[in-house]
Amino acid sequence: MHLKWNFSVSALLAYIPLLATMVTTILSVILARATLRYSKTTEKSLALAREEFEREWSPELHIKLERIPSGDAQIIVTNLAKISVLLQLFQLRKLAFAVPSLRCLLNEPLVGGRTWTDSIQKRLIAATGDEFQGALAVSATFFASGRLFRTDWFRFNVQVKNGEVTRIDPVNMAARRVRVVEPRNGEPAVKRELVRDVTAQFTEETTVEASQY
Repeated sequence: MHLKWNFSVSALLAYIPLLATMVTTILSVILARATLRYSKTTEKSLALAREEFEREWSPELHIKLERIPSGDAQIIVTNLAKISVLLQLFQLRKLAFAVPSLRCLLNEPLVGGRTWTDSIQKRLIAATGDEFQGALAVSATFFASGRLFRTDWFRFNVQVKNGEVTRIDPVNMAARRVRVVEPRNGEPAVKRELVRDVTAQFTEETTVEASQY
């Protein structure tokens, strides 16, 4: 009886390291899964915080062409964001052409929530000619936070007769985010689906229709 008892105790003592290893393994798996869940939660929180920061401080410009009662045409650039920008260039282009018809260099600071206005009567006529009726797109390039951005192409239906702008009507389209043209040093340029040139498809269709005629 004494020998059997000693054998049972010895067998139990031999199983203790195995049981300890199993418990340690189970606890390690539980801790690893908890760490992984915490890591995923932290990554989601950081992504949400970064997205909220970008939405709040990302540059957003709105461009408008309008004809004033005096018969002159002017461009109105409104900074819809909080961050200040430095306007560098605005471009005019006929949608039937792939390249801009006119580029105008600028060096105008634009504070958040403010508007910059300038007369473009002569520049518009230079881009369209004395007789024109059709769609015209305008875009602006600017510096913000050490990076160079370009806005979407804002489209307008323009009518020019005898060298005078007689009508400018905006084309309603969904707003799209600006595009980073020149990133910070060492940062890769990220291409986003939301910043594609919305006039590209229209230009291709116009070119195909023109070739058929």
